[in-house]
Amino acid sequence: MSGLFDLTGRRALITGSSMGIGLALARGLAQHGASVVLNARNAARLHEAAETLRAEGNEVATAAFDVTDNDSVTTAIAQIETQAPLDILINNAGMQHRAPLEDFPEERWDALFSTNVKSAFLVGQAVARPMIARGRGRIVNIASVQSELARPGIAPYTATKGAIRNLTRGMATDWAKHGLQVNAIAPGYFKTPLNQALVDDPAFSEWLAKRTPAGRWGNVEELVGAAVFLSSDAASFVNGHTLFVDGGITASL
Repeated sequence: MSGLFDLTGRRALITGSSMGIGLALARGLAQHGASVVLNARNAARLHEAAETLRAEGNEVATAAFDVTDNDSVTTAIAQIETQAPLDILINNAGMQHRAPLEDFPEERWDALFSTNVKSAFLVGQAVARPMIARGRGRIVNIASVQSELARPGIAPYTATKGAIRNLTRGMATDWAKHGLQVNAIAPGYFKTPLNQALVDDPAFSEWLAKRTPAGRWGNVEELVGAAVFLSSDAASFVNGHTLFVDGGITASL
């Protein structure tokens, strides 16, 4: 393993990591030497995910807290830091709701922005403070191809992911001088529980295969390389960048 990508001795918190992309990224960072802290609100599912990773020989801790609640975030991050300092944060927690924009419920709009944007701000801020004091740290926000593109029925989600892309730029602009690297990964269409309805729709999968130069859905393991890169010394001068991992969908008309 190249030393540039070696995460041995580093500790990473991954929000929303009891399943899907978050769990895959936690596993990938652990396989590259990091000790990982899994987060979710569902304690039972979190415990199950942690046991799965431990059975594979990984060093895993858990922190069940609500990433949209400032008091919960502040308390949880303080407790995590007393155990060992965090070197890496991956802001992955997110949700989706599909509806025509003209009928989109206000409460779903609020929930989307709270889960997808506010959580990245709150957890990012809480983790950044001790990182700033230490003069180093990596933060990776999970954006989306919807940071760049739109589709019918998900305009509010698109707005949240556009916000994440610009929040990433803002975090980097404010915190790079303190030794932090803040970047984002923008996944394309991946097989995840969040996308299960689309995966199960033959018409959509056929459209996606034609629309994506790679001709297929992505597998969550294919996001690990980007996460390891942005979390490692290999990305020491990469800041405020959004890395699209999308099979070419944003490159092609």
